[in-house]
Amino acid sequence: MGIIQQRPVSAFNSELKLKGFNVFAIESDSGATRMYSRKDFYKICLTTGKSRIHYADRSFDAEGTVLFFGNPHIPYSWETLSTTYVGYTCLFSEDFIQQSERSQTLLQSPFFKLGGTPILNITEAQRTFLNAIFQKMMEEQQTDYPYKDDLIRNYVHLIIHEALKLQPSEQFTRHKNAASRITSVFLELLERQFPIETSERPLQFKTAQDYARALSVHVNYLNRAVREVTGKSTTAHISHRVVTEARALLQHTDWNIADIAYALGFAYPSYFNNYFKRATGINPTAFRLAQV
Repeated sequence: MGIIQQRPVSAFNSELKLKGFNVFAIESDSGATRMYSRKDFYKICLTTGKSRIHYADRSFDAEGTVLFFGNPHIPYSWETLSTTYVGYTCLFSEDFIQQSERSQTLLQSPFFKLGGTPILNITEAQRTFLNAIFQKMMEEQQTDYPYKDDLIRNYVHLIIHEALKLQPSEQFTRHKNAASRITSVFLELLERQFPIETSERPLQFKTAQDYARALSVHVNYLNRAVREVTGKSTTAHISHRVVTEARALLQHTDWNIADIAYALGFAYPSYFNNYFKRATGINPTAFRLAQV
């Protein structure tokens, strides 16, 4: 079975970043496993076919039509099992959707939260209704209507509200160990922030509290779970990964120290210098010179 990384072509990728939204039809791709790789876009999929969805620590066997909600902070993969597979996908950034005052509550719905249920079974009547909404979004994004973004946001809201009326599916298998579950998601979310691609987009999560908030758990619970499973603290994992990335940026880019510091979430270069020296025994400038 092949592995397909969901990395859109450059034109699609640039357009998505510019608009903060895109909707498209899903083409049949039986026998493939699609690994989610976008770091900054929520996803809603309406699909008909047979598949197995791995979401964080859970797996779900889907047959028929399902509606799926993907959070950019929660890892998942999608394994297509049937020979025919059709549907629609829309991707949207948090900035795009939050231009509506109602959106914050919707993004905190059970569909997008860790521990919630992101998959719903859809009847034929519901599929017909939702198909029409996705088609309207596809049509609207091609128009020159000056308020089309507002209209598309309304369509997204409509899909979420329709989903909230339905009973989520609970046919998941779960990790027996809750600590193992939350630790695996934390480590995946930590790794997902890297590599740093631009100095203009700093790390979103810098502390254990940031990760706990993103995962909707108390920071003390996250710390206990991570230490129980790995033997190291949450902060130790974060620090190790930040220092590893700092080494790579110092060695393989021509960014100045201030840019690297900002990209890694430090308010001032001096904070980064002290942090890096405590971890490595050498300051960033000396480390860079030693690599020449």
